[in-house]
Amino acid sequence: MPNQIVVAGAVVSGAALLVAQRLRPPELAGRWELPGGKVAPGETEPAALARELAEELGVDRAAVEVGERLGADVALGAAATLRAYRVTLTRGKPHPHDHRALRWVTAADLADIDWVPADRSWLADLTRLLNTRAAGAS
Repeated sequence: MPNQIVVAGAVVSGAALLVAQRLRPPELAGRWELPGGKVAPGETEPAALARELAEELGVDRAAVEVGERLGADVALGAAATLRAYRVTLTRGKPHPHDHRALRWVTAADLADIDWVPADRSWLADLTRLLNTRAAGAS
């Protein structure tokens, strides 16, 4: 059985990152993550991420620009791999269609967030990305 790929989007605007609060399953409810979901058979990872973000955030799929990979793969048990990509929303305002809440955070906020365990492995990469964006804006 092939490994299931799950994609997550590091949606960045300026020096802020969009994080989403889980509704389910119960053991992860209330914790924060990068939004995303499973890649369907025959679908590319960027196309899957654009589809998932459109569904979860209520934005136009064409407004989701998927950039380069962020950080290393994260094993989700023996049967799935989680991958993160940098994402820009070119228009639209995200809304929590499949999450309890959304919020924009800065690099200074990252360590204080109650992350789902898998996404915690990207904290150093996310911090570097946001600090680079903040330095470029000044």
